[in-house]
Amino acid sequence: MENNTLSKSINIEYLSTLWMLVEFIVALYSGIMAKSILLIAFGLDSLLEIIAGSILIWRLKKESNGANIEKAEKITSRLVGWILILLSIYVTITSLFNLFGHGVADDSLSGIIIAILSLLIMPFFIIKKRRYGKTLKSGALIEDSYCNVTCAYIAGTVLIGMVLNALFGLWWADSVAALVLVYFIFTEGLEGVKGE
Repeated sequence: MENNTLSKSINIEYLSTLWMLVEFIVALYSGIMAKSILLIAFGLDSLLEIIAGSILIWRLKKESNGANIEKAEKITSRLVGWILILLSIYVTITSLFNLFGHGVADDSLSGIIIAILSLLIMPFFIIKKRRYGKTLKSGALIEDSYCNVTCAYIAGTVLIGMVLNALFGLWWADSVAALVLVYFIFTEGLEGVKGE
């Protein structure tokens, strides 16, 4: 049973990492074209999740090869935590820069589409990773599900920020919506770094 769960966990990480690659390319391109800090942050979050997913794949493969994974588990959990902290720092700096510089994000259909798709797909990854993480007693795999929660939260914030800007011309909505993310992202990252 545990070997089957381990195999499913590796597969879900591969699938999740592949989706994050698509999300990274589309969100980053859309963000650059629309001058949207929020979309760029969404793309960079996806890049960090690719790194986190790759680390998780390494950790899960070590376990499938029968290696002692206690040290790998701690390393993985801390690295994922640092990735979330780095993302929160980036979002804070770029959002404040955009607010004080009165940067205006343009509309982006591709950004809206990738955000909607992400909102639809992320719950699947969250549920699977938490279920497999509990079965395998892997805090790192459960922590990685929080990266997916963050991704879904960013996707929702992207939609809100872009809709407020498009419908009401609220140029600052993009940056303010991005700043809302920081507390959540930073808190999850800190828990991973502390090994909680």
